[in-house]
Amino acid sequence: MVLTDELCDRLCAAAREKSRQAGIDISFAVCDENGLPRVYRRFGDALVLSVTLVPGKAYTSAVTQCKTADVAQCAAEGGSLFAIQSNDPRITLVSGGYPLFYKGEIAGGIGVGGGTAEQDCEIAEYAVSVFKELTK
Repeated sequence: MVLTDELCDRLCAAAREKSRQAGIDISFAVCDENGLPRVYRRFGDALVLSVTLVPGKAYTSAVTQCKTADVAQCAAEGGSLFAIQSNDPRITLVSGGYPLFYKGEIAGGIGVGGGTAEQDCEIAEYAVSVFKELTK
């Protein structure tokens, strides 16, 4: 298992550090390659809505192996995944979910919420970079 408890803790710490630099409170989730939860944290006064959105972002990224923003584009009318969220209510089409790959295979997904879409993505991208560094 790539996503050990220790690695998940390090990813949480990295996301928290980046959110503090941005001056926002976030929620952060990590799930395994099957979309099953590994860890969830709500830091400070993160938005209550993030309690449901953030684990959904992690799940969506893991099972689709795509960023949630990309899934949202494909799920739009006329897209290749049109209405995917109606077939699986856990699918979340909100920016801030990113897949985690290890040696070319899906290892899991992360979700970040609490800021603007841009802030959530910036924090998620930082957490992904930490994941890549720690799993070299």
